[in-house]
Amino acid sequence: MSRIAIASDHAGFSLKGEIAGHLQAAGYEVADYGTSSDAAVDYPDFVRPAAESVADGTNDMGIVLGASGNGEAMVANKVRGIRCAVCWSEQSARLAKEHNNANMIALGARLVTTVEALKIVDTWLAAEFQGGRHQRRVDKIE
Repeated sequence: MSRIAIASDHAGFSLKGEIAGHLQAAGYEVADYGTSSDAAVDYPDFVRPAAESVADGTNDMGIVLGASGNGEAMVANKVRGIRCAVCWSEQSARLAKEHNNANMIALGARLVTTVEALKIVDTWLAAEFQGGRHQRRVDKIE
């Protein structure tokens, strides 16, 4: 089973725990890059190491969380080899994998419920990259 990096800031801390438990129950190995509480922190301190671990192959995929997920995706996407998509629905998660081969996703803990977040994660994990014309586009990202 795949190894998944997970990281959050204080806004995503609670949801991060819910997602990590869900993933572990499903048989995934989860590497938690922090934060470890809901005390205010700067998300790049946690998101960048998680993204680097995906880029270097330590982890297969990654999930990062914050209030909106936007800043977290921006940080992750600064790491060469990362394609992190902000996901707010099952459809956005499915397309992130099918069309963009996203190896990370970012979620806004203040924008989705726990139930929605778990569905988003499951949809992304179950989706498969379609290749074809999408591969040409992904190659251009690199």
